[in-house]
Amino acid sequence: MQGRTCLSIVLAAGEGTRMRSTLPKVLHKLAGRSLLAHVLTAVNAAGGTGTAVVVGPGQDAVAAEAKRVIPGAEIHVQNERRGTAHAVLMAKAAIARGADDVVVIFGDTPLLSAETLRRLREALAQGVAVVVLGFRPADPTGYGRLIVENGQLTGIREEKDATAQERAISLCNGGLMALAGKDALEILERIGDDNAKREFYLTDAVAIARELGLKTAAIEVEEDEVRGINTKAQLAEAEAVLQQRLRQGALEAGVTMPAPETVFLAADTKFGRDVTVEPYVVFGPGVVVEDGAVIHSFSHVEGAHVGPNASVGPFARLRPGADLGAKSRVGNFVEVKEAKLGEGAKANHLSYIGDATVGAEANIGAGTIFCNYDGENKHRSDVGKGAFVGSNSALVSPVKIGEGAYVATGSVITEDVPADALVFGRARQVIKENRAKALRAKAAAGKKKGN
Repeated sequence: MQGRTCLSIVLAAGEGTRMRSTLPKVLHKLAGRSLLAHVLTAVNAAGGTGTAVVVGPGQDAVAAEAKRVIPGAEIHVQNERRGTAHAVLMAKAAIARGADDVVVIFGDTPLLSAETLRRLREALAQGVAVVVLGFRPADPTGYGRLIVENGQLTGIREEKDATAQERAISLCNGGLMALAGKDALEILERIGDDNAKREFYLTDAVAIARELGLKTAAIEVEEDEVRGINTKAQLAEAEAVLQQRLRQGALEAGVTMPAPETVFLAADTKFGRDVTVEPYVVFGPGVVVEDGAVIHSFSHVEGAHVGPNASVGPFARLRPGADLGAKSRVGNFVEVKEAKLGEGAKANHLSYIGDATVGAEANIGAGTIFCNYDGENKHRSDVGKGAFVGSNSALVSPVKIGEGAYVATGSVITEDVPADALVFGRARQVIKENRAKALRAKAAAGKKKGN
């Protein structure tokens, strides 16, 4: 399709009341990405040259999401819900500018692939004026049937209007359609509202195209490609399908996953070579795991970069902004957020590292926390190369621990520590001989008196 222009019209006006949610339907997420973003990502990958997104009134969040994914997307508002053809014509100005191909896509079909969109466009390039996606569900009840004769799509028949013979057809309407740009407006503007609901249906485009002597066709795809999301149950079903795709892709790319069915990936998770992901790991959006890294079981990773041969977990949490250097180690019950760990740095147990830089080969002892929040603002701290922070210490940000410095166990550090210094930040231990017996006696007397 080199040299052909394409306008993609994405219908995203659905309110999603069946989702039982105040969130617009197309903003619900699969694998960390909104339904709309999945669709628009496929549009981008298919080589579209223009995108128009039709939203409902007051759906500013939907418009903003469209602009986030495709900054140049045009936004058109459908103030009245009068059918799919009516929605498409909200983008009439974009259609009128002229594109070789006009592809109509629904914003709630997140499993649609770029390859399928390319197949639609290839049919148009071969002289077809209207091409529709079809699929064969296990149970076709309720779906419109695609009537194909001699390789041409002759009609779309809704089940209630179909004859017994037409109901026996297994090829069903998937909803997505592409139109030749030179014919699109004429076809769309001929669609009428002569039906019980007084709405304008995109499916009528097939009959109108044939009345104009134009070619029409159907392309068969797997059901998942046209799977629409209307309920939370359908959202969960689509998540399962997408997760299987993502896991299979990771395995084929060389990731070792002993129990892939227990691992949840984001749509944009990126893995290097020889990565190992143990069971029960969850990846949120924005994660890159480089060559040779190991993510141990029950870890949660989001918005993080894991360097080559680094080790994470088990039971670790990497929050957005975590950046682990090569051969660094983040162990069990350690949380890292907006912090960079240098090469070979380690925090093996029970620590919180937030808004910080930890130098190469530095050690963060068990129970150490970076006190980065004062109730109003976040503050950063720096731990120098080769420094040792003893267990159960608290670094009250902002502080700097110099290279090679040694923080004694149980210290509270509120001031900068010079390089190679030894620092104590704790009260001196005091022993009172035989005082424990007296304390117990006093406590017992108070308890008796209170009763």
